[in-house]
Amino acid sequence: MDKNHVVRIQCMDQKGLIARISGILFQHNHNVLVMKEFVEQSTNTFFARLELTGTLNADLLSSRFRNVLPEGAEVTIIPRRKKKLVLFVTREHHCLSDLLVRHHFDELHASILAVIGNHGDLGPFTERMGIPFFHIPHEEDRTVFEKQMIETLDRFDPDYLVLAKFMRILSPHFVSRYQNRILNIHHSFLPAFKGANPYKRAFERGVKIIGATAHLVSDDLDEGPIVVQKTIEIDHEHELRDMIEAGHEIEKAVLAEALKKIVEDKVFVSGNKTIVLG
Repeated sequence: MDKNHVVRIQCMDQKGLIARISGILFQHNHNVLVMKEFVEQSTNTFFARLELTGTLNADLLSSRFRNVLPEGAEVTIIPRRKKKLVLFVTREHHCLSDLLVRHHFDELHASILAVIGNHGDLGPFTERMGIPFFHIPHEEDRTVFEKQMIETLDRFDPDYLVLAKFMRILSPHFVSRYQNRILNIHHSFLPAFKGANPYKRAFERGVKIIGATAHLVSDDLDEGPIVVQKTIEIDHEHELRDMIEAGHEIEKAVLAEALKKIVEDKVFVSGNKTIVLG
């Protein structure tokens, strides 16, 4: 049965790549619905994302691509399906509630399988929305805490983890297990005001804009590849509480937009940057 599927290609740039790619697709009777490509000049790297229809033989198609692309080319063929998500939370509800409502109305184009919280505050709300909630206290040694989280995640085999205001630092061991598969929302326009209490520090500094940053998690705190950023203007009339409330709105929007790009396979990682095609 014909279905839409996505092909992602990352390789060294050469002349004629698009012609070669198009030729392979034509030979296998695939129709290209969408094609986005980009060449990163500084690294001479070619990125492409295609949406196709046609009967999928992933192994054959991948092999044919590698025969005509530069050595070391990364080719990923992804059948169209809903990605599986597990959300992580602490006590703040705004990002979690936004994502669960979007999930309820099938706006995420992904499936939230579970929510893990290091506090139990958001459990009742999560379960009212029909999603299982797992309370894993963090008072234990971090190794024990993360072991319990991994055991829970193994039950669901998620494609991505979403830190929806999960105010805990993850170890390099945990991050490496889910490399480039952990999305975090940070409540500032990075690289400004990294770490804790950014709104308070921004208020004390008298900033005129505040923002939010959705980024993939790396070993360095708030330093991972950025997926989406947005800002809004504020002024001297904003008290700290006003700033926080305005910030919550932009956090929700940024996280939802970044997650949409992630689950639609539009985000490539290049060093500590992202290439977002579409």
